[in-house]
This record gives sequence, C-alpha cells and structure tokens, in this order.
Amino acid sequence: MTESTLTLPSGSWPALEPGWVWLCGAGPGDPGLMTLHAIHALKEADVVVYDALVSKDILAWTRPETELVYAGKRGGKPSAKQADISLQLVELAKAGKRVLRLKGGDPFVFGRGGEEAQTLIQHGVPVRIIPGISAGIGGLAYAGIPVTHRDVNQAVTFVTGHDKTGGPTQVDWAAMSRACGVLVIYMGMKHAATIRKGLLSAGRPEDEPVAVVSQATTPGQKVLETTLGDMVVDIDAADMAPPAIICVGRAVLMRQVLDWQALMRGEAPRDLDPLKRGKPAQEG
Repeated sequence: MTESTLTLPSGSWPALEPGWVWLCGAGPGDPGLMTLHAIHALKEADVVVYDALVSKDILAWTRPETELVYAGKRGGKPSAKQADISLQLVELAKAGKRVLRLKGGDPFVFGRGGEEAQTLIQHGVPVRIIPGISAGIGGLAYAGIPVTHRDVNQAVTFVTGHDKTGGPTQVDWAAMSRACGVLVIYMGMKHAATIRKGLLSAGRPEDEPVAVVSQATTPGQKVLETTLGDMVVDIDAADMAPPAIICVGRAVLMRQVLDWQALMRGEAPRDLDPLKRGKPAQEG
C-alpha cells in the first residue's frame, strides 16, 4: 500500500494543529499494526521525528513535503541525547509546525514518552498521546507466545534490562520472581548474563523456559526457545541480536502449539498439549 492509495475510513478524525506535538506509538514493526490515529497523523504532519525502530515502509506513508528527522537511540551506538530530542520537539512546535513524534512500540512503555511529554507541557506545548502495540505483547504474539494464560499465570511483569545506570541494576529480581510467573524483559540482550544470574539467584529454576524474539513482527523475525540456564550460551550460538524481547516463564511452552506462522507454512504443531493438562483446552 502506498501513500497515494492509503485512505482512512470516513469519520471525524482529530486535526493535528500547528504548534502541537503528537506522541505516537508505531507498534513493534509490522506496518499493519499501526493504529488509524497514527496513520492519520503521518498524513497530516509537517515534521516527523522518528526512532530507530520505525521502518521505512511506515515513513513512506508521509506526504512528500513532510520533513523526516531521525532521533533514534540504540544502545552502544552514537545517539542523540534525550534532553536534546525533547527540546527539539519544543522548538519545532514553537515554530508553528505540526509535529509527529513517532516511537517504536508504545511511547509510554520504556519509550521515554513520559519524559518528552512532560518537557513539552512544561514549555507550554499542547500534546496528544496515541498509544501503540508494545513489542512485549505484540512481538510475543507474533512468535505464538501468550503473555497471559490461565494455566500458567495470573499476572505478567514487564521489566527493562537497561535502566538509567545502563543496566538492570535497580531491578529486584527476587521480588519479581516471587510475584510473577512470567517476565517480559525489554532491552535485555546486552545484560543477558546479569539477568540470568539475578533470576537464578532469586530461585528461578535452570530449566525454566525462555524465549528470545528478535526483530519481532518484521520479515527478519527470529525466535530462540531455550532455558534460563542455557540462555546466554544459546543466544550467542544463535547469533541473536537486538532489538529483542526476552520472555521467561512457562507461557513460552505454548509456542509449541501456537506457532501460527509455522502453521501457515504447513508445519504441524509440535505438541498439542505443551502444558500437559491432559484434557482439551475448552475443558477449563
């Protein structure tokens, strides 16, 4: 679908006004997971300030005269400072531009969207927040892993592997392990060994299922199924690279029956009862 053929359903769509900034989630990668509000904003914006995980296919939906400004932040690579990005948004809005700040996933899920929105409001710039599908949910769904499954967990914890210190040093692994059976870890690849050590020390078993989903929802998606004990070695052996999501918990086993992309390729499910319930799924 090209920009010229991309049309929205008829209705009353909010206008992106001059001097406004819309902070918008672009979803985990697949352009089809964008919201209609996000597509509408792409077609109205004078300037799009976008992150590293926003694809060229998504940016192609902008108008030819729209200015595209790269503001990606990737660990270990030269990146713009967060303060500079926030102030640039202020300057563009103050210049009367219709500004779209486009961020991968959801802007308020480990996306620093709260910091940017606060800066804008402190400078008197009006904002609108457009949620997006977070990789920790949508990316795992594309891998065939439900983040909640009533035979496994009644809660899920989302945690960052990259806090203000540059690592997961502020994470209380023991508390998280006691409280929740399924952990979804963003930006954890660089510190996979530290995460593994923390979870094992907290009492999680070495044979606990782990999945690593790289480049989720894109044509380059790779999925590694491993265990907590072997995850670091297996990540290296499989040449898994960021951006990636790490999921820890028995929900990972459901991929053996729910790997819908493999089913689309004609492959049979590996196990119709991976949790060993011994009865059909409809029999709760």
